[in-house]
Amino acid sequence: MATKDLRINKQIRAREVFVIDADGNQKGIMSVYDAVAFADEQGLDLVEVSPNARPPVCKILDYGKYRYEQEKRMREAKKNQNIIKMKEIRMQPKIEKHDLETKSKFIGDFLDEGNKVKVSIRFRGRELAHTELGKVVLDKILAQLTENGVGYNLDRGAVMEGRMMSMIVSPSKSNAGSTKKKN
Repeated sequence: MATKDLRINKQIRAREVFVIDADGNQKGIMSVYDAVAFADEQGLDLVEVSPNARPPVCKILDYGKYRYEQEKRMREAKKNQNIIKMKEIRMQPKIEKHDLETKSKFIGDFLDEGNKVKVSIRFRGRELAHTELGKVVLDKILAQLTENGVGYNLDRGAVMEGRMMSMIVSPSKSNAGSTKKKN
């Protein structure tokens, strides 16, 4: 629950609440008025930390300090999370050998950075009658990734989507964890 959703002092709607004091000691079930008065005596706030419990659980604490700690914890968690981006490489089934090697090098670089890669082959005109050529190109890409020592997982094999055949490749766990973000 976000700190903005918490009810404090007179915003608490329940008649009775289970109170925990500033030291973490359980004070038991009290009426809301008594609990707010008890918190005021100590110069602190009554904060409803678990509104879905029966009766709701309220803690006596300094609300400003509590909110600051929660926001600090959220910023820290956000900083440490790993965001995976989806990159896309497009090509045609009539791709030349050198171009295929270049594209597979780019795919390897994206995987090393920790990104997922969608490899798409676009069919135009009569090429649509020969979709097996697209499958061959995708297999060559996977073979070159293996040759170059790039660790990958095949999330989704070759699938036709309209006039495009695509597959999704993600970095292997050992590969994604060892790389650092590049700017």
